Amino acid sequence: MSDATRASTPGGTTAADEVRTGLLLALAAYGMWGFFPAYYKLTDSVPADFVVSHRILWSVLFVGGYLLLRQRSREIWEALTTPAIVFRLCGSAAFIAVNWLVFVWAIGQEKVLDISLGYFINPLVSILIGLVILREKLAPMQGVAVGLAVVAVALQAIFAGGLPWVSLVLAFSFAGYAYMRKVTAVRPTPGMLVETILLLPLALGYLLWSAAAGADAFVLDDIPVLIALAGTGIVTALPLICFSGAARRLPMVLIGVMQYIAPSLHFAMAVYVWHEPLDPAKLLTFCIIWLALAIFTADGWRRFAKAKRLAAATAPPA
Repeated sequence: MSDATRASTPGGTTAADEVRTGLLLALAAYGMWGFFPAYYKLTDSVPADFVVSHRILWSVLFVGGYLLLRQRSREIWEALTTPAIVFRLCGSAAFIAVNWLVFVWAIGQEKVLDISLGYFINPLVSILIGLVILREKLAPMQGVAVGLAVVAVALQAIFAGGLPWVSLVLAFSFAGYAYMRKVTAVRPTPGMLVETILLLPLALGYLLWSAAAGADAFVLDDIPVLIALAGTGIVTALPLICFSGAARRLPMVLIGVMQYIAPSLHFAMAVYVWHEPLDPAKLLTFCIIWLALAIFTADGWRRFAKAKRLAAATAPPA
């Protein structure tokens, strides 16, 4: 057993225990995100705008209750009373609201393959954001991966008669959301609560206005669907809580590799469970994106291993 494996954390667990816990938490998070389309099939009788409004409402109740039970009300108050944080969270809330709306709409329209493609493209869009906004340097292999993604989208547009807009909106909205959260000094769960609190007046106002206009906005005549809508608060928050625990324990390169679990599950369910058509143009697009991601992941892993070797070589002797 190596010294790194024996080394204990302040809580008394070994580094190996921490990694094992992190892997389990990451698998739980990405597994739940991967099965999101299956969950939202339970609510496909409800318009997407109502589903997202309910998701916001129930997320505030569930996440707020969770944080209060964990005695983390101070974090909520600090976030809500810091103008710079609220300003940035308004931006991230706008991005995630668009993402949720398109995601739920696409499930109802049987476009889960487009959802899968969007989340496969997402890491490459994040590279573009880093290049354009953060002025980060693009490594040669990263450039190849991004170039292949552009080619894949262009071929999809040519052969399928139009841009895969669902995939692009999901990829860019989530990458934009990730960027806004990266530059916001707030922890994940309190940040998510504040985002949903900021969206709550719009969501609740829209539900009340729709109900006053005669729509069944609260789905009171279909209790199983209402329960599924209430459960959106749990399925929104639980993966995030697991992911937060995983991110503290695992190297980011490993997190980066595991993020492909969710879109892979989306792809498998779309093709083998819901039998969405996988035409040659779409299959070609996926194959090129998978090649781009293989290059991107291998390059990231190589850089991580090199940095680890360098750190070990320059570390002072024990």
